[in-house]
Amino acid sequence: MSMLPCYVLLDLETTGTTPTSDRITEIGLIRYENGIEVGRWNTLINPEVSISPFIQRLTGITQEMVENAPTFPAVRDTLLDWLDNAVLCAHNVRFDYGFLKNEFKRIGITFQKKLLCTVKLSRKLYPQHEKHSLDAIIERFHLVCEHRHRAMDDTEVMAAFISAAMNELGEHAVQETALALLKQQAIPASLDHLEINAIPETCGVYLFYGDSALLYVGKSVTLRSRVLGHFQGDHSSAREMRIAQEIRRIEYRVTSGELGALLLESRLIKECQPIHNRQLRRERQLCAWLVADDPAARPLVNLIYESDMDWTTLENVYGTFKTKRQALEILRKLANEHGLCDKALGLEKGTGVCFSHQLERCKGLCAGKELAELHRLRLLTALSSYRLLAWPFGGCIGIREHNPDHDMTEVHVFDQWCHMGTVKDPQALDEAFCHPRFDRDTYRYLLKFLKKRNIEIIKLH
Repeated sequence: MSMLPCYVLLDLETTGTTPTSDRITEIGLIRYENGIEVGRWNTLINPEVSISPFIQRLTGITQEMVENAPTFPAVRDTLLDWLDNAVLCAHNVRFDYGFLKNEFKRIGITFQKKLLCTVKLSRKLYPQHEKHSLDAIIERFHLVCEHRHRAMDDTEVMAAFISAAMNELGEHAVQETALALLKQQAIPASLDHLEINAIPETCGVYLFYGDSALLYVGKSVTLRSRVLGHFQGDHSSAREMRIAQEIRRIEYRVTSGELGALLLESRLIKECQPIHNRQLRRERQLCAWLVADDPAARPLVNLIYESDMDWTTLENVYGTFKTKRQALEILRKLANEHGLCDKALGLEKGTGVCFSHQLERCKGLCAGKELAELHRLRLLTALSSYRLLAWPFGGCIGIREHNPDHDMTEVHVFDQWCHMGTVKDPQALDEAFCHPRFDRDTYRYLLKFLKKRNIEIIKLH
């Protein structure tokens, strides 16, 4: 490919598929300048971790073979010399690039290269073929590969593929296709660049699918840029690498604004449970601390659950927490930091002074050294950052959002911090509203949006 810049065909063998935790065991590369091979390099690498029996059987690289091999830091300068001023070419190049970036990152080097994926090159040159793996290419061109899954052998297959494609389609066709791929932004080989370009640059939600399962749901005020952002990072995230390897198609849904995107993303994640979403997955019933009005009450705080909460009056309610364990951990931490009495809080049973007082952490409520009223005030102060705010409106409200790019208007209806539903017209409030449960993500979204000056609130009584 003489029209391309200097390029290096490269293949890595690794201890697994996760670039953040697995390591490189072998490097094989061939360097080309002006379309002519100028050298090749192959070395085993001591990964400094164990190689699983499965990987040993797959690659033929055993633990004994790498014991006396150089480590990655020992070959870094040699590797950088081979890759200097070159486009990095590999079969599913994101995989190899992710491993190289992480290996260099571990030794304090930021590694960046222009990339060319030979999977994409095969797809572009031979769209009539469904399969484009190295095994499929070997079969298609009747190539010989003595040691499949060894780095230099697989690199030689890539070189033979490019040579065969040039002989069959002409050098110019291969060169032009490679140049076009270089100009495109880095997206997984399984996705169509034109399809991604068709995603609008507006508010909405995007959905990444694998062969059948929903992999990931995200939101953005600039959909296309955000989608591309998943595939243009430094590949240091194991999750991003897995998504790039597994993704097969993308869907998107335009919303009227940022709040609509937040609400839709949250609902889809909790309903569909995408494989790679974690933070917003459906939680068990939430719980919170209710502080007693009477300073002498024992315990002074009680754990209440979502189903028992009266959302019309949240005075003295603090939370919410995902689990009882989390709620207790936070209460113990606050008691320790603020010198509160473990027995008064129900964290310790029995009579007499609490153990914290013996350690001189409790300020002495249990020993008669502190007034109950003062202790309760200090508890409220300690819990203040967890306080749930009362609903600031007299009833239902709607927040109207308008997306001028798509001439789309929606009204998001809320009551007592709960999202009742979204309608196109505030007059259509009877449209299939559910009986919502309190959702702390919705609570956070609303707190944020109600502070904005330019939102349009409609009172719906």
